[in-house]
Amino acid sequence: MALIGNLRHRPVRRLTQLYAGLILYGVSMALLVRSDLGLDPWDVFHQGLSELTGLSFGTVTIAVGALVLLLWIPLRQRPGLGTVSNVVVIGLVVDATLALLPAGGPLGVRIAMLITGIVANGAATGLYLGARLGPGPRDGLMTGLVARRPRWSIRLVRTVIEVTVLALGWLLGGTVGLGTVAYALAIGPLAQLFIPLFAVAEPRAAVPDPPAAGPNPPAAPPAPGTVAPVAPAG
Repeated sequence: MALIGNLRHRPVRRLTQLYAGLILYGVSMALLVRSDLGLDPWDVFHQGLSELTGLSFGTVTIAVGALVLLLWIPLRQRPGLGTVSNVVVIGLVVDATLALLPAGGPLGVRIAMLITGIVANGAATGLYLGARLGPGPRDGLMTGLVARRPRWSIRLVRTVIEVTVLALGWLLGGTVGLGTVAYALAIGPLAQLFIPLFAVAEPRAAVPDPPAAGPNPPAAPPAPGTVAPVAPAG
């Protein structure tokens, strides 16, 4: 699959924003995990698989992202640099952050972690999507399914996917709680706030210059009510 998105337009800004967003996303995931108050649906699934397999949270996140990316092939979706980076960077960052953040703690600290993690997650989403270098593998799965089944709405497809991974993750032992509900209610408004804020503007199309006036510029149109002169033949 060929990568989408090119870096001819503002490459430094877009690359910096992409990787800042992915790093922040991984940190936000770790904050939600350490709050122990509930995770978003995909992370409930990641945590459940981690409990089942004994693999680290970040390793499972990378593996699931890679498998989801393979589902893009029959959907004829094209990844971007941001898509591939999403699979790898977030998983590495979340493991590194979890190694630094202690588990447990007072309830007030855990609530603060939850709130900070949700807000940071929304900002991170705006950063990496605003760079316009490709969506994450899970977002691409959703849009790919909608493209292949035009009668299915984005809301329906996203809801089915999220509920499915949430249920599977909960059955596997992932943490579902107040944080899960808070994330579901807050992430939409936060994304709506941050995506336009961090969106890198598209390059403006070049506007052709007006034709230069030659030695015989075109005559002005006749005034209303008059007859245009007829040019002599020859």
